[in-house]
Amino acid sequence: MCQLLGMSCNSTSAITFSFTGFAQRGGRTADHSDGWGIAFYERSGCRVFHDDQPASQSPLAEFVSQYPIKSKIVLAHIRRATQGTPMLSNCHPFQREWLGQSWIFSHNGDLRNFHPPLHGPYLPIGSTDSEKAFCWILQELRTTFGNRHRAPTWLEMAPRVAELTATIALHGNFNFMLSNGDGLYTHCSSKLHTLERRHPFPTARLLDCDITLDLAQVNDPDDRMVIIATEPLTADEPWKPFATGESRLYVNGEQIWEHFCPTTQAFLSPTEHCGRGLLAPTLGAAA
Repeated sequence: MCQLLGMSCNSTSAITFSFTGFAQRGGRTADHSDGWGIAFYERSGCRVFHDDQPASQSPLAEFVSQYPIKSKIVLAHIRRATQGTPMLSNCHPFQREWLGQSWIFSHNGDLRNFHPPLHGPYLPIGSTDSEKAFCWILQELRTTFGNRHRAPTWLEMAPRVAELTATIALHGNFNFMLSNGDGLYTHCSSKLHTLERRHPFPTARLLDCDITLDLAQVNDPDDRMVIIATEPLTADEPWKPFATGESRLYVNGEQIWEHFCPTTQAFLSPTEHCGRGLLAPTLGAAA
């Protein structure tokens, strides 16, 4: 399967350090060699890079590792194909427009017998189960909230996304990240880890290559960020696993909402009870 990487910050940050280690798993330290992609939200736009080559061998990935693109939300993905051949149109993150916003989605897992009726404007370009799930989520969100002139807030949308997630997860492993540039929604079916970074910033060492960075030298005392990855990227930092069935919403480097379904793979009916909670929202770095 694939691996995910995401970041949410309270100020714009470059993810060059984390992505450098992550990219090594695309064919060098792990066998996720069927393409890769990364998306950066910048002001009112979204910059997206894709390549169907292994990330560890890609000149484009090397460029991204060295070019400090500043963003408050980043989604990255390295692919090990389970459905859909290795080609550019099957590389994550996928991108679509809804209510004047760029929506980005990445998935790690394998969905079986998942053939939702797609009758709106969102149709897959490639042949993956992942893109099909993304199109269906946006279609259903558009049905629920689509008569508006602006996108609903994430606290309005998150419960509906959780319901759609429970339905999709009946078909298999559904770890994913979803964003519109305002918040980062993350769900764990099987494996995800999270790391909070804030003052005092440590010195971090990548697990996949011999690189160490003093984060205090590249972050201000007020900077705050959350890194989410399928597997921890650094040694000697307090990475914490998500629970199976857990969803979280991050805004400005803080978790502001959570949702929990004890089982999301094949055993739980979407009509069964799932715990839902709300946390009080709180109003140049590197990671």
